[in-house]
Amino acid sequence: MQKYQNLIEFLKTLEVDVTKFYDKGQSAAGTRLRKGLSELKRLAQDMRNEIQEVKAQRKGDKSAG
Repeated sequence: MQKYQNLIEFLKTLEVDVTKFYDKGQSAAGTRLRKGLSELKRLAQDMRNEIQEVKAQRKGDKSAG
């Protein structure tokens, strides 16, 4: 659950650059936003991997019981 919270908090930090890029036309904000979205993708992939591990572990626990 902590990884999900981290994902949400990180997404909120991108809001400033979203506004600067789309509303104010600042190109540098677009560069920062693209970098941030790449990091968001990495964080999401980490969470996906953790979910897969938990599912596998739960399946193993059911088989053992």
